[in-house]
This record gives sequence, structure tokens and C-alpha cells, in this order.
Amino acid sequence: MAPLEIAAAILGVVTVFLVVRRSVWNYPFALAMVALYFFVFFEARLYSDALLQIFFFAINLYGWWAWHRAPQVEHGVKVVAMARNSRLAWLAGTAAASLGWGFLMSRLTDAAVPFADAAIAGTSVSAQILQSLRRIETWMLWIVVDVGAIGLFWSRDLVVTAALYALFLVMSVAGLVEWKRRLA
Repeated sequence: MAPLEIAAAILGVVTVFLVVRRSVWNYPFALAMVALYFFVFFEARLYSDALLQIFFFAINLYGWWAWHRAPQVEHGVKVVAMARNSRLAWLAGTAAASLGWGFLMSRLTDAAVPFADAAIAGTSVSAQILQSLRRIETWMLWIVVDVGAIGLFWSRDLVVTAALYALFLVMSVAGLVEWKRRLA
């Protein structure tokens, strides 16, 4: 499975680089990446992450459409921030959905680490939706996902993917800085 994981990781680097730059062209690379990662995660019995790739495929199609229609500024899409109450609502909804999904995965499957996998998947769902909506808070959630994913994927011997998420962590911090600069 290593060649598939390596190909998905390379596509992931290109995707996040383009998202940091606010380029709509991140989406074709993202679609290819998530298609490959579905099989990588399924093989590793990370079922929440495998199912997450199906969601990512659909939301990336939406994001591609939405970013294409979004106001363009300085060679990229315009980004916006959320109100404080919206942030709290997203955080509470993400936590509740992640716990519920983790409970289901622990009871209904032979998932290797159901709650950690569900927390990463649930937070990723919120982050991806906020990314499609061009909200700066997406980067804060991606940073949380990246930190958790490094340990999870390393523990499942997905070393290339753990290294990818370490790189994603650096890129997410850069994305947050860049988007904050573009917001001001």
C-alpha cells in the first residue's frame, strides 16, 4: 500500500500549498488525493477516516464551485472571519458529533482506535466545510487535526501519512498567518 500512500501524500502537499495561496486550483488535486486516501485508510482499519474521504470528495466538489464563484482579490479568493458565537456553536457541534461517531464506531466496527479516529474525522469535517466557506477559522481546526493525526497515523504504521500531517501542521500555521494577513 506504500506507493498509494506516497502518491496521496504528494497530492496532499500540492493541495494544501494551493489552499494557503487561496487558489481555486487546490480542488482537482484534493479530489485525487481523497480518492487515494480512501483505500489507504480502509486498509489500516481507520474507518472514520476512510468514510471521511467520501465526504471530502463531495465537499471538495462544492468547494471548487463555491471558490470559483467567490470574490477574487489579489490573485486568490476573499477570506472572512466568523463571529464569536458562530465559533462556539461550531466547536460544540464538532465535539458532539465526534463523540457520537466515536461511540458508534466503537460499538459497531472493529475500528483500531475509534474515538481518536472519530475526533480527527469530525474536526476535519468542520474544517473542510469552513474552508469551503473561506472562513479563517478553518486553519485553527486544521492545526488541531494535524497534531492529532500525526500520532494516530504513526501508531497505525502510516509513516508517510504521519510525516505528511507534520508538514500539514507547518503549512496550516503558514495558512493561518497568510489568511490573517489577507483578512486585515
